[in-house]
Amino acid sequence: MAKVQGDVVIDIEHCKGCELCNAACPLDVLAMSAEVNSKGYHYAIKVNGSCNGCSNCAIVCPDGVITVYRAKV
Repeated sequence: MAKVQGDVVIDIEHCKGCELCNAACPLDVLAMSAEVNSKGYHYAIKVNGSCNGCSNCAIVCPDGVITVYRAKV
């Protein structure tokens, strides 16, 4: 069976830092940045490469700023 690897892309300028994506990620791929975006929010960032492409983060994002890509490896 092919393994699925994912990648997360976050639109940091539109992220409001609600942290719902962090709570939804089963693999702790996301964390909040120490820096702020132009609106003054701490935004979500990818902190490791263990994403499996489950898309939980994108599903719970109220602003739709997360895109998940999946690839079979």
